[in-house]
Amino acid sequence: MQNLTSKLKLYDISNTILERFVKLSQNSQEVNLNNTLGDLMDFANTHAVKGNSWHYYIAYFIASDVNAFSLAYERRESVEGSLENIAYDDCKILMEIFNYRLESINLIGDTAQYITKFKSTLAASAKPYADLIAVFTAKLEKCNSATSFLDCIIDFYRTYGVGELGLNKAFRVVAKDSLPQKKITHHSSQLLPITSMDSKLLKDLVGYELQKQKVVQNTEAFLAGKKANNVLLYGDMGTGKSSTIKALINEYYDKGLRVIEIYKHQFMFISDIISQIASRNYKYVLYLDDLSFDDFEVEYKYFKAIIDGGLEVKPDNVLIYATSNRRHIIKENYSDGNDRSADDELHKSDTKNEKLSLVARFGLSVYYPSPDQQEFLNIVHELANRAGIKIPLDQLDKQALTWAMRNGAKSGRMAEQFVNTLLH
Repeated sequence: MQNLTSKLKLYDISNTILERFVKLSQNSQEVNLNNTLGDLMDFANTHAVKGNSWHYYIAYFIASDVNAFSLAYERRESVEGSLENIAYDDCKILMEIFNYRLESINLIGDTAQYITKFKSTLAASAKPYADLIAVFTAKLEKCNSATSFLDCIIDFYRTYGVGELGLNKAFRVVAKDSLPQKKITHHSSQLLPITSMDSKLLKDLVGYELQKQKVVQNTEAFLAGKKANNVLLYGDMGTGKSSTIKALINEYYDKGLRVIEIYKHQFMFISDIISQIASRNYKYVLYLDDLSFDDFEVEYKYFKAIIDGGLEVKPDNVLIYATSNRRHIIKENYSDGNDRSADDELHKSDTKNEKLSLVARFGLSVYYPSPDQQEFLNIVHELANRAGIKIPLDQLDKQALTWAMRNGAKSGRMAEQFVNTLLH
């Protein structure tokens, strides 16, 4: 296998399970057989593999490797000349590796049967791309020539993209210096996949149809390459603002939507994040949950310039969606409305305009009010019906209203929590 991988020009096997299998084929003493096999088994189990885990892993390796060839096809560019020839040579090698007989490695021997006939203990995987790679694997298994193998890979890149930014739905931001293993990169931050996510879709969110429709229309325009606005979802707690955005991730993942969650203390990384995603063929929503600023916090000034107003132009594949319990995001005081004050700032209207200028950067503001009593009960009825709870409506309503009174509010979140107690 060493003779094969050493000829790869575009694909990098370093720091992969594949590299360790190469060393096993050389009877290398620096690689622990049990750990290597164990890591492949763990990988196959978490991806719910049922079948040839070696084939699945190589398909995953091909889908994950970011290089000039994979990026070009992700962006649907024309690949010709030397790059086309090199890519063809690499794909011939990748096909041989894909079909490599692991039992020919002395150290593995009969153990190969557990790799090629793997049965995961999981019925489904938390990883959003597990089924995607399984289908890709099955297509590669049917290829009977290097040309068809290459065509299958190209089709995957064109349709789904490449690497973690293509395969995963959502990401969190970490400072590069906080990572135990730092990549050699000029970026100050790194995007790490969020693999454990709520699977709810928009249809699973009860009520607020008009609000959801506005957000959906804006998001679909964004995905279609049309003009779209940054969005602020504001209103009372527990009304479904964050749930709407989370449902969008699941709803439009296969249409190219990706979401990056950013916290207030990470605003310094926004320009760096944008530089990492600007050239990728996906649509990114920078998601800022529960956004608000107190008087003493000045980060909003930096954030305001990034949204709209700074010299750096925000790329067309990036929008900002934020949620807030405050209509104007920044804390407001009664004194802000008085233009003159003896013991405070001379021109208070200037301060008010400064605060309101941030929310004005969001082209679309969507209000999520607390439901009235009947709306609250309608949400309870629907959630109870979906959960299969059989309680007379008069009793259900009485219990729900008592629950809301004890817990201080009527909201979709309270309705869901109440219904959950009935399932105990």
